[in-house]
Amino acid sequence: FVYVRGAMRKLVNPKLFGRPSIGLARFGCTNRPFFQICVFPDRALGRRHEGSIIEQVGTFDPLPNAHNEKLVALNIERVKYWIGERNVHVSVPVLELLGLSGLLPLHPKTFIRARDNREFIAANEAQRTAEAAAAAAAAAA
Repeated sequence: FVYVRGAMRKLVNPKLFGRPSIGLARFGCTNRPFFQICVFPDRALGRRHEGSIIEQVGTFDPLPNAHNEKLVALNIERVKYWIGERNVHVSVPVLELLGLSGLLPLHPKTFIRARDNREFIAANEAQRTAEAAAAAAAAAA
């Protein structure tokens, strides 16, 4: 139980108070992030931290493994329960993951991120070809 800020302080159960939200809780080490997809109580109760997690509904490993895959594990039934019955607020990164998993429609941010990645790769390729041409010209001279 925690106190709610406001004109009158009262003790509330964070699992039943306000509108919960689904977001990412960062775990792991420096340079090795690992995220748990968690349900947090209302933001009026304070910051998100390990002690304020109501339920963990999945995990997300953003670093590619040996097969160049970023792993996501979701408990779809619990996510449907929280979105459908409890009307949670879902953060944008989790909306992107749910869209890629097929549970929700694709989020527009997914398309923007893909376009930015394509432009970044094209710029790197152009830079490499320019460097290779400059090196070949220097070797020929």
